[in-house]
Amino acid sequence: MNNAIAIPIASTVQGVNVAAIVHADHSIADSLLADFAFSLQRSGRRVRGLVQRFRGGASGKKAALLLDLGDGTTYPLFQNLGSGSVSCSVDENSLAAASVVLRRALGEKPDLVIVNRFGPLEAAGGGFVTEMLALMSEGIPVLTVVAESCLAEWRDFTGDCGVPLASTPEALENWFAGMCDKARK
Repeated sequence: MNNAIAIPIASTVQGVNVAAIVHADHSIADSLLADFAFSLQRSGRRVRGLVQRFRGGASGKKAALLLDLGDGTTYPLFQNLGSGSVSCSVDENSLAAASVVLRRALGEKPDLVIVNRFGPLEAAGGGFVTEMLALMSEGIPVLTVVAESCLAEWRDFTGDCGVPLASTPEALENWFAGMCDKARK
């Protein structure tokens, strides 16, 4: 039985500047988000923010990092707590350092800001929520990734005004084109 959430290919709501790729498999969504950001940059769009990548083509927590779309700086995403640890291994210090990328985007007023994820940290009020709210309040378009398991919290966070997107290039392209159309009016 397929429990996937039906997400429209394109959806625009007047005044909404935030969208999320809704996914069941984060690796597909992470790659889609990064590829979309790089494509927009190659076309001359000013895209800032953070995408998740893996060091040296490896995979797994040890190789995961956040990449600054503006200057290429990388930030480790996880810390090594040892094989017996059951604690959350997200590197909070590295996230704090990476948050400057999102705060800097506030002053740059780019065409789009990418936030690598709205996940359990953000659902609990941590992670990059402060920076996301600041960007949204300035009307700067924000695109992120959200797991189906955090979708209800993301909807609460956005006041149910965020646009959920399917995990397809067409959904992202249509949403962004709609954002550009609204900005021209």
